Amino acid sequence: MTLRDLSADASLCSLNTATVREQWDLRQMVDGCVRHGIGGISPWRDKVQAAGVDEAARMIADTDLAVTGLCRGGMFPAADAAGRAAALDDNRRAVDEAVAIGAQCLVLVVGGIPEGTRDLVGARAQVEDGIGALLEYSRPAGMPLAIEPLHPMYAADRACVNTMAQANDICDRLGDDGLGIALDVYHVWWDPDLPAEIARAGRKRILAFHVCDWLVPTTDLLLDRGMPGDGVIDIPAIREQVEAVGYAGHCEVEILSTRWWHEDPDDVLATVVERHKTVV
Repeated sequence: MTLRDLSADASLCSLNTATVREQWDLRQMVDGCVRHGIGGISPWRDKVQAAGVDEAARMIADTDLAVTGLCRGGMFPAADAAGRAAALDDNRRAVDEAVAIGAQCLVLVVGGIPEGTRDLVGARAQVEDGIGALLEYSRPAGMPLAIEPLHPMYAADRACVNTMAQANDICDRLGDDGLGIALDVYHVWWDPDLPAEIARAGRKRILAFHVCDWLVPTTDLLLDRGMPGDGVIDIPAIREQVEAVGYAGHCEVEILSTRWWHEDPDDVLATVVERHKTVV
């Protein structure tokens, strides 16, 4: 298939449930994907837990939806050993949930600087230690971990892994077995080294591909993501780069937006499908 052929096929679009998180529960999200011909879903853990893990697994298994990821594990750094142990325990539960619903990967938003410190270097070391410890659990379970680099504006509170290069470095040190990267264009589009780091990652490491757009002006650093085509990111160019190294999976639309959360969710999904066909 050509890039154009892939874009025209909504079955290769996946809905990250954050896109309609304020309007729908998981049952409605699953039904909405089926109704709109969307081929994949990537639930957040709160929606899975609200439905019940077993029931969430059943409702998804009753469809042809691919589960392109579970959002999210991570948040490894903590101010003390007890906090780090609690984070690891929660991540093990996230692995179990991802296995139960048949997710292709568990997405890791790794966490920022522990409260009360300014130790960015130490936070990054804690992240790598946490991922290494979690791999001892996730590898036997057969659940790949996908490190998601977040924009540097989130380094303090959400993720101190901020570039593809940092994520690739962690994969180099911990090994590619069951470890890779979730590439979200919102977070990495600005990076001048992005093409080289996509090539470095290759097909084996790129486990998920997330799309939305960067609006100008951006009015909220977390909740003002744009629908593809409404902002300044050259999404097709980045998509071509990931497909050039062999990625042939879904394009997962993840839009955290107070604007879109106030729209009719069926209209949101219809727009997602249209933009997937015409922009992504």
